Amino acid sequence: MTIVVQTLSEQIFSLVRDRIISGKIPTDAAIRQDALAAELGVSKIPLREALARLEQDGLLLSHANRGFFVRPLNADEVEEVYALRLKLEPDAVGEAAKVATDADRKAARIALDALDVAANTDKTQVGKLNRAFHMSLVRPLHRQVTLQIIERLNIISERYVGKHLEPAGRDDRAHNEHMALFELWSSGKSDEVSALMRQHIAMTLDDLRSQFDTEKTAASA
Repeated sequence: MTIVVQTLSEQIFSLVRDRIISGKIPTDAAIRQDALAAELGVSKIPLREALARLEQDGLLLSHANRGFFVRPLNADEVEEVYALRLKLEPDAVGEAAKVATDADRKAARIALDALDVAANTDKTQVGKLNRAFHMSLVRPLHRQVTLQIIERLNIISERYVGKHLEPAGRDDRAHNEHMALFELWSSGKSDEVSALMRQHIAMTLDDLRSQFDTEKTAASA
């Protein structure tokens, strides 16, 4: 795959980030920079710049003489990220519901439909499309700083979406919750959609806590 020279570093950053989030790059092996640069048709200089930025964003770790590794999923990050989402996202979604236009509602519906298709056909895309749907419910605010912070939190959360959906039945529950969120939001029911979004995020956090606790118990047994 060759990347267009224009905005090269940004394109490399986005592409490698998507691979990390989708799980295509394993956590237990160093990133082979020579092979990755050759695959993308780029030199190692912009690739290293992108990897350094991904490290700053908390997706990679660098080890002296060993290179870059994907940062493992961890319970502490879940607590921090989802706590921040609970403080910001429900209120933002509620406020956005008050000002959303027909075009905004159409865009949110398209995002929800794309997420549903991926849930049934390509699990690797679910995290990215889940973020797109959540952001479609906030974007009508047109508050740049708020949007940037919430999207940053959703980008980090993408890596945990796949983990959260591992147990049977979670796909159906997520679909039902997203549909209810969209219907309330589209109807301009600000308080109701805010409350449901808070519940939606909190339940995901509780589920992830249980999963990490179970894994910790199993590992120590």
